[in-house]
Amino acid sequence: MKKTFSSNKKLIDWISKMARMCQPDRVVWIDGSDEQKLTLEKQSLAEGEIMRLNQEKLPGCFLHRTAPDDVARTEHLTFICTRKKPDAGPTNNWMSPSCAYNKAREIFKGAMKGRTMYVIPFSMGPVGSSFSKIGIELTDSKYVVLNMMIMTRVGDHVLKALGKDGDFTKCLHSKAQLDIKKRLILHFPEDNTIWSVGSGYGGNVLLGKKCLSLRVASFIARKEQWLAEHMLIMGIEGPNGHIEYIAAAFPSACGKTNLAMLIPPEGLKAKGYRIWTVGDDIAWMRIDTDGRLWAINPETGFFGVAPGTNSKTNPNMVETIRKNTIYTNVLLKPDGTVWWEGADGEAPLEGIDWRGQPWRKGIKDSEGNPVKGAHPNSRFTTPITNCPSASFRLDQPHGVPISAIIFGGKRQHLAPLVYEAFNWQHGVFAGASMASELTAAQMGKLGQVRRDPMAMIPFCGYNMGDYFRHWLNMGKKMAKPPKIFYVNWFRTDEDGKFLWPGYGENLRVLEWILDRCNHKVQAQKTPIGYVPMRSNIDMTGLPLPEGVLDKLLAIDIKEWQKELVGIKEFFKLFKKGLPEELWQEYDDLLARLKANS
Repeated sequence: MKKTFSSNKKLIDWISKMARMCQPDRVVWIDGSDEQKLTLEKQSLAEGEIMRLNQEKLPGCFLHRTAPDDVARTEHLTFICTRKKPDAGPTNNWMSPSCAYNKAREIFKGAMKGRTMYVIPFSMGPVGSSFSKIGIELTDSKYVVLNMMIMTRVGDHVLKALGKDGDFTKCLHSKAQLDIKKRLILHFPEDNTIWSVGSGYGGNVLLGKKCLSLRVASFIARKEQWLAEHMLIMGIEGPNGHIEYIAAAFPSACGKTNLAMLIPPEGLKAKGYRIWTVGDDIAWMRIDTDGRLWAINPETGFFGVAPGTNSKTNPNMVETIRKNTIYTNVLLKPDGTVWWEGADGEAPLEGIDWRGQPWRKGIKDSEGNPVKGAHPNSRFTTPITNCPSASFRLDQPHGVPISAIIFGGKRQHLAPLVYEAFNWQHGVFAGASMASELTAAQMGKLGQVRRDPMAMIPFCGYNMGDYFRHWLNMGKKMAKPPKIFYVNWFRTDEDGKFLWPGYGENLRVLEWILDRCNHKVQAQKTPIGYVPMRSNIDMTGLPLPEGVLDKLLAIDIKEWQKELVGIKEFFKLFKKGLPEELWQEYDDLLARLKANS
């Protein structure tokens, strides 16, 4: 075992215990140095775990491929392991801690024979910040180490901050045999422990990300009175140089990353707006002494979806991933660069697909379906400091003050372009009832609604009824709570075409949101909330056809009455565990809709 700089007895004892179970040939401590990183890269290249890409066009970039059945988060194999089943709630898979530990031990036993166990000390958030949490991940995957060095703050300085008796999240991972029948992602929030075995996919094995920063952190946050949320954080610098920050939550495929680093549209550039990206995925938020909510992004990188990323959807991300990036399950082009469906330019004529098989443009499978060059969930891991819009406050231990919280979903006909909640409690109701409509390509049932409150259904580490109550309580503790808004970029016309262009044009909506936060503009009161006056959204340079903005802001009473049926069914899942305040908001909305029908 490499000499360590840690005198933390709990840490040393735990590592020794896990090593006895997993039986690695050796144990290596990750110190966070460039020299060690280069050594790991050389070893990974020699073993075929990664492949070096064209260093002239993609300097510092590598390609990695996972097993074909290990390409995404495995929700059905992901468990919250609390002593009492109701504590996990109706939206989580539950397993008792004793059963979970026993099942996993059988897989972990001897799983690292012939391999190295790497000890990764990492900090989620700036090292030493009151916001931050320390984790130690043990893994037998160099890919995990290299990704964690991008996504988190790793190294000896973390051990120094941990000290002799500091607490840490115990994170154990092994690829084992990469057998999906012996794959488990287990969270023990009461033990501050995460075990993941049988997977090599980032979402299951980068344990600082969703596992710690959301599932375990949400449990800790309720206990310590803060919020761990699946939210982007972005700063909007106005013409006077003042920056205001917003946090926003959207279900998958709703443009969260694109919004976090948008480029102002031509029509608003004369105003001098500038966007500062603090984070695209996770926000940890605490109430400060000023009675406001302040937030940090606990991560240092982006673990983004490649397909659909291009110079129109997200030009800043295209620039970000040009260097020092690890690509996973994308197509390898003959010139040593990479491609995916929806990338810039024409599809290459040929290449090596995400499975490592020869691929050519137009190829079809035995059933006549197009063979994709990149997996639909192919990824890139890239440092946030590469991003042209990266905030200068990324390492600010104090975080940034949040003026507005935004929820959103993909609704073709229901939700308007934007509305403001009447108050914090009403905003929590809007977040708790949020949903997205799935496309036919995703599910085969066009318009099927999937409830995803606060975009946290896959990531809340305890009973969501208690989670909603925690949100309500947090609002009561704030002297100046952020205003809460709901947006919908995806409203369509009768032909199914989007009414709103989205992308950079979304800044027009964010401008109205901040104007409302600063009491600069009036709004129209409707049964669902405050909707913009048509004249208060700056449409300079965006010539929407006559009547389209009216359609975008319209409230269909009958559609909302139908929506209440789905909300009621979802709320009933929590039985007596749902806060009475949310049922009150439900009844109030029902009454307002009836009064306006």
